[in-house]
Amino acid sequence: MGFLLTACGGKAPAQPAPRMDQAIPAAVIAVQPVKIPVSLETIAQTEGAKEIEIRPRVGGILLKRLYTEGMAVEAGQPLFLIDPEPFQNALAEARAAHNEQHVRVLRAKSDEDRQRQLLAENFVSQRAYDLAKADLAIAEAALQAAKIRVQQAELNLSYTTVRAPEKGVTGRSQFSEGTLVSANNSLLTTLTQLSPIWVRFSFSDNEVAPVGGHLSEKNVHSVKMILPDGSEYQQEGKINFAASKIDSLLGTQQLRATFDNTEQRILPGKFVRIRVTAGKPRTVFIVPQIAVLTSDMGRFVYVVNDRNEAVQRPVVVDNWIGQDWIILEGLNAGDRVVVNNLIKLVPGKVVEPQLRDDSPAAQAGAVSTQQ
Repeated sequence: MGFLLTACGGKAPAQPAPRMDQAIPAAVIAVQPVKIPVSLETIAQTEGAKEIEIRPRVGGILLKRLYTEGMAVEAGQPLFLIDPEPFQNALAEARAAHNEQHVRVLRAKSDEDRQRQLLAENFVSQRAYDLAKADLAIAEAALQAAKIRVQQAELNLSYTTVRAPEKGVTGRSQFSEGTLVSANNSLLTTLTQLSPIWVRFSFSDNEVAPVGGHLSEKNVHSVKMILPDGSEYQQEGKINFAASKIDSLLGTQQLRATFDNTEQRILPGKFVRIRVTAGKPRTVFIVPQIAVLTSDMGRFVYVVNDRNEAVQRPVVVDNWIGQDWIILEGLNAGDRVVVNNLIKLVPGKVVEPQLRDDSPAAQAGAVSTQQ
């Protein structure tokens, strides 16, 4: 029993404090300046390149929905059927009127031919022939009007089958079968074109100041989309709209980019991040995000000095490039920046530097060259 009390009440032996002169291994990278354009990043929202409202061109009873809601359809594919019987009757009536007028034209032409022959033999006056000729012209004009009414009746009948004007993804049907819909007013459903997909975003006037205060197709080098899971969308986008002035209410420039979306991976209404590189190249340093730490005094990195001691170096950071920070100030060419075992470091701690060859500066330099 005494042994148990001793075991429970006793204190564990204190661990010896790590000695400052006991070197710990740490991976380091030798940073070098690189020239890259200004990088801007912001939240954006996707939208369909075309968002079409499907409305009927003729009114009537909605007999049937011919598509599956939410599914992709091809251009010209039937979506709804409006009761065609009234329009079939109207077409039959228009054709009958056309045939009747055609007979009247034949009769008027026959009268005009007979009057011409009689006039040549001086059996009728010129006035009688002129009247016959005028009757023929009136009959032919009426025939043309009847023909147009037939065409319009055929067109109205074709409109009873409401078709998709473009390839896209359908929305929910707004009317049930048996409902009376009105021409040009009733919104039957919507159709969204998913490829290409558009992304709307904006930057404040302070953010676009380093690139001359205005972004456009001419000074933007690349547009990339960062998905909610942090991955980068495989297709690079292009600016297809840039506002010509700063919004006076929001203090931002509105922009829009287009991305290929043939696999329909991106849906409208999705929140993503947009990364834009633009403007003239500037000289910066690039280090992995893990190397940049934060304290009450701001952000800093650990640099290994000539005596292999860890030294805190305050830095001024800009935006991210993938998994790396852009460092604007605080580093010099050749500085050895620690990129692991950071939790064990304190200022003055001796380290055993292990140089890494996969410095992000080399990768960024390759990107800058391509741009």
